[in-house]
Amino acid sequence: MTESTDTDLWSHKPWWCQPWTILLTGLFVVVGSWLVLHRLWVTGSVALVVGCWWFLFLVIAPTAYRNQSR
Repeated sequence: MTESTDTDLWSHKPWWCQPWTILLTGLFVVVGSWLVLHRLWVTGSVALVVGCWWFLFLVIAPTAYRNQSR
């Protein structure tokens, strides 16, 4: 069974809300945290929040959208 483009969340999103921009933004935030503060506990906390953000927007949201579209 092939998926139609209607079940693809990313086809409805603008260029600045695509998976590659979400990944790059999170990466820049984590690296920027380290470069500015040089504190492992801050960068680790930032990385944990970014990881949760990635999981929410790159795994949970597309899955929920796909399941809702069926």
